[in-house]
Amino acid sequence: MQDADAAALAELGYKQELHRGMSGFSNFAVSFSIISILAGCITSFSIALKSGGPAAINVGWPIVGLLVLCVALSMAEVCSRYPTAGGLYFWAGRLAKRNKRAWAWYVGWFNFLGEVAVTAAIDFGCATTMMAFAALTFGVEPTAGGTFALFVVLMIIHALLNSFGVKIVSFLSNVSAWWHIVGVAIIVAALWIMPTSHQSFDWTMTAWHNETGFTFGPYVFLMGLLMSQYTYTGYDASAHVAEETKNAAIAAPKGIVMSVVISIIGGWILLYSLVAAIPDGSEEGLTTLGATPTGLPPAQIFLDALGNPGVAKFLLAIVVGAQFFCGMASVTANSRMTYAFSRDNALPGSRIWAKVNARSGTPTNSIWLCVGCAIVLASPALFNTTAYFAVTSVAVIGLYIAYITPVLLRRLNKNFVPGPWHLGKWSPIINWVAIVWVAIIVILFVLPPVADITIDTFNYAPIAVVVVFLLATVLWYTTGRRTFMTSAEQEHLTIDADKLLN
Repeated sequence: MQDADAAALAELGYKQELHRGMSGFSNFAVSFSIISILAGCITSFSIALKSGGPAAINVGWPIVGLLVLCVALSMAEVCSRYPTAGGLYFWAGRLAKRNKRAWAWYVGWFNFLGEVAVTAAIDFGCATTMMAFAALTFGVEPTAGGTFALFVVLMIIHALLNSFGVKIVSFLSNVSAWWHIVGVAIIVAALWIMPTSHQSFDWTMTAWHNETGFTFGPYVFLMGLLMSQYTYTGYDASAHVAEETKNAAIAAPKGIVMSVVISIIGGWILLYSLVAAIPDGSEEGLTTLGATPTGLPPAQIFLDALGNPGVAKFLLAIVVGAQFFCGMASVTANSRMTYAFSRDNALPGSRIWAKVNARSGTPTNSIWLCVGCAIVLASPALFNTTAYFAVTSVAVIGLYIAYITPVLLRRLNKNFVPGPWHLGKWSPIINWVAIVWVAIIVILFVLPPVADITIDTFNYAPIAVVVVFLLATVLWYTTGRRTFMTSAEQEHLTIDADKLLN
């Protein structure tokens, strides 16, 4: 006999093929782990430090957080109505009034490539931080080849962990959530207990620092907001593991929203504590901090403020652990979205990637496909880090285009019937705030972050987005129109394929 979740999924058109063994907390933990305030805030700290300084960090974080929360609330409302592993692209197809399969196709490709890029960026960032930690602790000299080799090892470990079954993923996601919460508490405690002095509240919240070369303050501040926006990504993961979550129509939307809420609070406490602990708050001191030989200003703050290299290394080890868990959760979300997209015949070789391992109840083939794609995507870093950043710049902007499209279509579709978790009368205003904010950040992401534009500082995001759009268009006209969401996938469906998006 079908349980309620499997019956609800069947009503949407899909068979229950994945093992449904995740609790609501585990669902939240996957998204919370991918946002990873310990990874995002630490690794992208220098963006805001150089573009607005403490003001951009500590005023920018809650501003961006509240606006991102509107995006998360809007996505959660749609997720409650359509709790499927495909998530965003399925929502877009259901909500579009015309050309339903085309809307689903384009959103799916932006989501798929954005997820692959995020996975590559997270694990490459983890490898880079691990190499920095090894340099500080053991005197190992980081090299491009060594960092890339470590990145490949991390990707393989994350693929193996995800292949063993949803119970292990669920357990490690729970561990990850507590690692982040306890880790932030330990770092914050050390930053307040060990330093002999701290910066004032006024300085910590309002001090200004600008190394961008631009003189127009509001523009510099907006560029500084990108630190926060880079961090607040990946919470669509709760939707992608919905088919493995119990009571998904309630638990998945809650996972999306609570991962952002807890990140806003925890990230703000962490960032405020880091900035308040900066020993030298002069212009020269902040410039020196931004150019730290560790390549990681927060690591330099640990070293300078705590006066204890051993504790500083311990705190950096906590950050490395968080990045490791973040990468594992990213592979989880990426592989589930890939499985669903393949189930609908979107990817070359879809029949292979849509298979579910009968023993583990996981999409093993999709897991290894995602890992392989991420390794290929990051391979330019072997020769040129600028080329690598050009490729992965699609991550955030591509994901947010995929995030907001179903929300926009939902507002344009007056026939939308909310699921059990909804925003009630607040839905229109929250949805439109989300739509406007994403329109703003898409513009911000394609503007130059520094005045001195060179091959190393050029913003490659618009090129990356155009490439994804062109790739999706070529594939749509060569294969997608014939194969995507057609009767060829009937083995995965409970209804006729032509009724999937009705």
